[in-house]
Amino acid sequence: MENDKLNCPHHQQADKGSSASSAPSSGKCPIMHGGITSTKTSVTSWWPNTLNLDILHQHDTKTNPLGQDFDYQEELKKLDIEALKKDMHALMTDSQDWWPADWGHYGGLFIRMSWHSAGSYRISDGRGGGNTGNQRFAPLNSWPDNVSLDKARRLLWPIKKKYGNKISWADLIILAGTIAYENMGLKTYGFSFGREDIWHPEIDTYWGAEKEWLAPSDERYGNLEDPSTMENPLAAVQMGLIYVNPEGVNGKQDPLKTAAHIRETFARMAMDDEETVALTAGGHTVGKTHGNGDASILGPVPEAADVTEQGLGWTNPVKPGIGRHTVSSGLEGAWTTHPTKWDNGFFEMLFNHEWKSVKSPAGAWQWEPVSIKEEDKPVDVEDPSIRHNPMMTDADMAMKVDPIYREISLKFMKDPAYFSETFARAWFKLTHRDLGPKANYFGPDVPQEDLIWQDPIPAGKSDYDVAAVKAKIAASGLTISQMVTTAWDSARTYRGSDKRGGANGARIRLAPQKDWVGNEPAKLAHVLSILEPIAAESGISVADTIVLAGNLGVEKACKAAGYDITVPFTPGRGDATAEMTDAESFDPLEPLADGYRNWSKKDYVVSPEELMLDRTQLMGLTAPEMTVLVGGMRVIGTNYGNTAHGVLTDKVGALTNDFFVNLTDMNFTWKPTDNGIYNICDRSTGTVKYTATRMDLIFGSNSILRAYAEVYAQDDSQEKFVADFVKAWVKVMDADRFDVK
Repeated sequence: MENDKLNCPHHQQADKGSSASSAPSSGKCPIMHGGITSTKTSVTSWWPNTLNLDILHQHDTKTNPLGQDFDYQEELKKLDIEALKKDMHALMTDSQDWWPADWGHYGGLFIRMSWHSAGSYRISDGRGGGNTGNQRFAPLNSWPDNVSLDKARRLLWPIKKKYGNKISWADLIILAGTIAYENMGLKTYGFSFGREDIWHPEIDTYWGAEKEWLAPSDERYGNLEDPSTMENPLAAVQMGLIYVNPEGVNGKQDPLKTAAHIRETFARMAMDDEETVALTAGGHTVGKTHGNGDASILGPVPEAADVTEQGLGWTNPVKPGIGRHTVSSGLEGAWTTHPTKWDNGFFEMLFNHEWKSVKSPAGAWQWEPVSIKEEDKPVDVEDPSIRHNPMMTDADMAMKVDPIYREISLKFMKDPAYFSETFARAWFKLTHRDLGPKANYFGPDVPQEDLIWQDPIPAGKSDYDVAAVKAKIAASGLTISQMVTTAWDSARTYRGSDKRGGANGARIRLAPQKDWVGNEPAKLAHVLSILEPIAAESGISVADTIVLAGNLGVEKACKAAGYDITVPFTPGRGDATAEMTDAESFDPLEPLADGYRNWSKKDYVVSPEELMLDRTQLMGLTAPEMTVLVGGMRVIGTNYGNTAHGVLTDKVGALTNDFFVNLTDMNFTWKPTDNGIYNICDRSTGTVKYTATRMDLIFGSNSILRAYAEVYAQDDSQEKFVADFVKAWVKVMDADRFDVK
């Protein structure tokens, strides 16, 4: 009995604060141990090298309480947007006693909430950002940089409660910051609804390898003196920060060094120098930092707080712990004289004073003016008769000392209207970058202008004779492999994380995609030289023609396997031009490996199968869809360079289930070679029958993937295999068709 109690985590927790009467009289743990959730371990933690498929479970819809039939776009049509905006404006100055607003205005707090939601975006893999409402969940809801944003979201709850499912948390969080700026005097550039909520943490998004919050930056740089050596796909300088350390690199003040890290971080978040200065200054034109107390005594973060906190965290035990006594970042003070007003005060404050290094009451390094007139100081958040020194962070000082940032800052200072316009556009980009093409935008405030970072694509023709075009492609002499691989390579760039890439636009024929190694440029050029004249002759887009060719190849492979199937096709794709394409921003979309085509650009620290999972998750596919697509593409013969690895069939070009049949056949043995390839040998004779890579073998070695493989290997599964492959193929080809969804 005693051992049961000591080893049970439920009893360990109860002993810390529960009454004795709450324990069962028998002394045994009432929880069946197979269901324990507080041990912080998973069923596979015993085997740390096991391939973890959790990243693919992010697409699981079973956690969505709204049901699979819920259509957010349809709900948005019922939303009274003007009434919502009116309520949001009223909320800005409706200071609530439980968490009072600084100077009676919540603008600064809501802007920080919106900013930190959108600002976690990084261009390298498109993850992070505000398009899912992920700030509601761990780890973001408990990041050190997000202290007190739990209060901001709770202040929004009455409005979310009122409008219900007609407004997502993701939209509401971003809207709050935009309304805050409007309420304080900025003419914003626009706003779009359309962000759909997720319902569980994105636990497999990689935020860094550090084991503690705010670990020294050195851990994520090859050389801290060279910001470009920051580990990909990361963008923030430390675990738990959105951008850079406000006290300086590793907490050491050096504005010029900080400027170099700002430039790299903002570039990884898709911002140029002018946008970076505008955002830094515009974000610090309003609101304040909070460090009027001891940050070390704050209570647990929301994810670790007691149930009585009801999802809130960072409780300040020093009364009242709110208002002027609030502690969050540890820095203390406002940047401008009028922190609830949009003006040019940031630049005037920065350039009209000399600055000295001081420590805040919480012990954080910051900058304060050497001398300043009393009337230029911001007033106290509670008592307007009291004034305090303004402050600047090391990042703010970087805008003054870095030559490029300084020149831009002075330009903004001399032309407030230009600064306001540049900031408004940069804020719109910050908060909409991961919403995808304008086909996903909704609402009366959507700007009409097409912006290059939205990856614009003109509408394509849709009323044409699809069968006639397919007949021309069929007579072109292209092989099944050429048709399927070109369509796949065009579509596989799609990233559900920020809804970029995909087959629509046919950017595979433009720089930089046409020259990517993974697209086999010479082979691609040959195929395009055949398909482009067909598109021109038919009066349709190259994008549609490429997908049609891929579909035709799949249909031919089905027919070779004995199945007469027409692959569903939705016409109407358009062709982007080079002028519509920000080539530099497409560089991060380049595939460095593609398990579906059994290819890696080079050997990486990360295993090939893990790279395949990452690609699969970005494409929006599930583990079963990945399985059926890999098995089908192997037998069709789509391997990079036409290698035979994993082509476990004697009928290449036919969409059979042979890959799975031979993968699970115990008449074979699997033997590694010196070059990383595996030989599949006849068990009785030792003769090499096939060769394979790790990306092939994983479907037989991983217990979950093997379970899927066995389904498709069964004698009664050939028809199911073909049907499932076609369905998954269409999903990939249509992933970016937001114009018809």
